[in-house]
Amino acid sequence: MSQIFDRINEGGPVFMVPILIVLLAVITLFVLGLIGKKNIRDTIELNGHLSLFALMWGLLGSTLGLIQAFDAIEGSGEISQPIMAGGLKVALLTTVFGLFCFVIARVTMIVLTIKIQRAEVL
Repeated sequence: MSQIFDRINEGGPVFMVPILIVLLAVITLFVLGLIGKKNIRDTIELNGHLSLFALMWGLLGSTLGLIQAFDAIEGSGEISQPIMAGGLKVALLTTVFGLFCFVIARVTMIVLTIKIQRAEVL
């Protein structure tokens, strides 16, 4: 569990925390859709919007992180390979987390769509 918090801190809380909140919202909406506490079609639509937000927010964080890394490299003139690799890893953490949230949200949309289709057949 501490490794997850370390990765969130490494990726930058400004970008990682909103993606985490979106992931929790997607999971909550999925559970509410499964137990029938919320309109499933609205849940699918909202999960779609949330998943795209998480993906784009992660890409924005990654792009800004890369710009900062390249600014630092430009300012120092020389940089070692381990420092470069570490900077790239940190810059890509937000993208990976955004993609993870996107995939989870899309899977929930598939499951809820199947639930709707089965209900319509019966």
